[in-house]
Amino acid sequence: METNKAHPFDPALVNTIRVNVPAVLRRTQTLATRRTFKVESQAAAYIRAVSCLDLTTLTGADTPERVKRLCKKALTPVDPSILQQLGIPELPLSVGAVCVYDAFVPTAVRALGGRIPVAAVSTGFSAGQTPFYLKLKEIETSVGRGATEIDVVISRALVHEGKWRELYHEIKAFHEVCEGRARMKTILGVGDLEELEKVAKASAVAIMAGSDFIKTSTGFEPSNATPEAGLVMARAVKASGLSVGIKPAGGIRSAKDAMFWLALMLEELGEAWTKPELFRIGASGLLTDIDRQLSHCATGRYSKLDHHAIA
Repeated sequence: METNKAHPFDPALVNTIRVNVPAVLRRTQTLATRRTFKVESQAAAYIRAVSCLDLTTLTGADTPERVKRLCKKALTPVDPSILQQLGIPELPLSVGAVCVYDAFVPTAVRALGGRIPVAAVSTGFSAGQTPFYLKLKEIETSVGRGATEIDVVISRALVHEGKWRELYHEIKAFHEVCEGRARMKTILGVGDLEELEKVAKASAVAIMAGSDFIKTSTGFEPSNATPEAGLVMARAVKASGLSVGIKPAGGIRSAKDAMFWLALMLEELGEAWTKPELFRIGASGLLTDIDRQLSHCATGRYSKLDHHAIA
């Protein structure tokens, strides 16, 4: 498996990063109000969003049966009759990955049979407050069980203390366990970082350390995938010149939200970042609304919510 390489730590780059907050706010407001997909391209945009979705279940109530149902939906995320009505009955459509806790990786691997990736949250998700050696062991265990994507969480205290070199070495150690075996998504926890400059610097460090993706949130922070954090992260990727993906996660529940993120990726980074190789959306309930919007595109009317149950 091809994964990104770590690069040497560059303290000068990190220390010179600044964020013009008013400019960020203006740009995200422009994207939200002016950059939309025209009617004739809406169905295609919804389908693209589905293909970039990390269908996720991360609750204390998860069971093997719940995970199996989620995997079944992941393999057939849109009702075939809707695709038929849209004139694309043969389209091979699935989500980008299924994301679960380590305990359910074997269940998901068996249910999916290698047809789409299994992602496991790791390193003491969601707070990251576990001993370092256990974090490494957790990654190793999930990869050994068949996960081909690992979502790691950083130690947010290192960001608040400005310990950028220590943060680099932490993420690089995670990367060394994943390298060549699983793609690594580094969760910044932007709601805990509080300041956009810290988001920008943490993004730059995560990219240097070899992250395949940088991800906004665990979904358990005070705020999650904000447009402002997404723009700052996209600019960090652009500045690096590297093929590093972006994964917004947490609080993305509507098709309109998904369209915003697609527009952000398209305008800031280009079309390659609207495909699952470099863009994922972490969500559980989002698919329900996209399914309904596609039904409306196909029939001109909205179906009932209970027609689109996931699990």
